[in-house]
Amino acid sequence: MDYEEIVNMTPTRRRQCINQLSEDERYGLLNYVINHAKHTVFFGGAGVSTESGIPDFRSKDGLYNQHDVQFDAYTPEYLLSHDCLYRESKVFFEYYRQKMNVEGIKPNRAHEKLAEMEAKGKLDCVITQNIDGLHQKAGSKKVYEIHGSTMRNYCVGCGTKYPEDFIFKNTQPVPLCPKCGKMIRPDVTMYGESLPDVAFMNAQMAVMRADCLIVGGTSLMVYPAAGLVTNYNGDFLILINKDVTAQDRYADLVFHDSIGKVMSRIKVD
Repeated sequence: MDYEEIVNMTPTRRRQCINQLSEDERYGLLNYVINHAKHTVFFGGAGVSTESGIPDFRSKDGLYNQHDVQFDAYTPEYLLSHDCLYRESKVFFEYYRQKMNVEGIKPNRAHEKLAEMEAKGKLDCVITQNIDGLHQKAGSKKVYEIHGSTMRNYCVGCGTKYPEDFIFKNTQPVPLCPKCGKMIRPDVTMYGESLPDVAFMNAQMAVMRADCLIVGGTSLMVYPAAGLVTNYNGDFLILINKDVTAQDRYADLVFHDSIGKVMSRIKVD
């Protein structure tokens, strides 16, 4: 199979040809593209962490479809919103402590492969919608967390930073800063809040520079994050997601499979 010839085809002809490839040939093309690209970027969502035991949001077993009598009066979006954080702080922190604690959770094959790719100079950066810090735990160095992270907390009054386990170990209904008495909140982008400017700007610049974009474990339904993909103008777009996404028809390679399985087939020189 002449992978170079496929890569140099027009986008329409390339997709027609790829649709006729066997599974092994598709993985061969995946490896050819990654090993020949100059600037590969990975953009991932909740599905990247499900194999570590962290539920995603919108699948049938996801966080938004879990029923808990204690929280049934609220929508999941509200429980993770700016309004809930500041208007019903006790409710917010009770939900946050129950659902967002990732203590003891370990990176999976996808996280580890991405760290390996970066270490071998085959990946510019990871852009993630996840807030669990597992990419860094796996060894990735350049990670743009466009929805923030549960690994960081800060006081809304004086700005003092607190360690990752502070909120989860704090016994106050609403954790308060010992220095100024104001609320300590997670450095996570809630519904109703803007994405962190620096992280999102860096993510945009990385996507603009990339000649290969790998998108994994995301439904591409959450904006403005999903706009990173729709604005990609590089040479090769790879999508890895168990379910169909609205961007499948624009991708060069699509894998509807476990992201850990697909990523483990990548062999970097």
